[in-house]
Amino acid sequence: MPTSRSYRDSCGIARALDVVGERWALLVVRELLLVPQRFSELRHALPHASSNLLADRLRELEQHGVISRRKLASTTGPQVYELTDWGRKLEPIVRALGDWGIDAPSPPEPTALSATSVLILLQGADRPDQAEPLVCRLDLNGSVWTVSVNAGKLEVQSGEPATADISLRTDPKTLGGLLADPALLDAALADGSVALVGDRRALNRLLYGS
Repeated sequence: MPTSRSYRDSCGIARALDVVGERWALLVVRELLLVPQRFSELRHALPHASSNLLADRLRELEQHGVISRRKLASTTGPQVYELTDWGRKLEPIVRALGDWGIDAPSPPEPTALSATSVLILLQGADRPDQAEPLVCRLDLNGSVWTVSVNAGKLEVQSGEPATADISLRTDPKTLGGLLADPALLDAALADGSVALVGDRRALNRLLYGS
């Protein structure tokens, strides 16, 4: 059941929380930062949210003007959810919240980590300016992304790259572990949880900037 609860506080912080303070709301925003998504894709990315609860949050966010829906390809195609211009203004807030939350205690297992989550983590990793650009084809559980590094800035786009220097196939939780601990890379390559086509040095540049 959608909620209309309010803090009844005219402060801008309270008014913002009236809009995005309900459970799962900001995680829906997080999932839409990189690409529009269908309900089924959001459900997969947020496995601990029930279908009914997710539907409620989507309905509330749409009513508040944070997200909108549109059809793909034709009027009979699937619907996707995407951020509105106003909703897009939450991006630096959500990213800053993620930076702050890295130092919070880890949740108990079993935990989830979506492709969007780990790509945001990858974007936020410190890396020095690199004179040589790098393009990676990244396959996360069958979802393909183009990851480009140029002048120390990493950009992510959904879909196949025109050309790629390396190709990497793994899952979000493995990639998140590698970003946290580079020492895990050798074992991941050996046991097949990471599959690399291309130069290992280029992979090190992508993940660790070195």
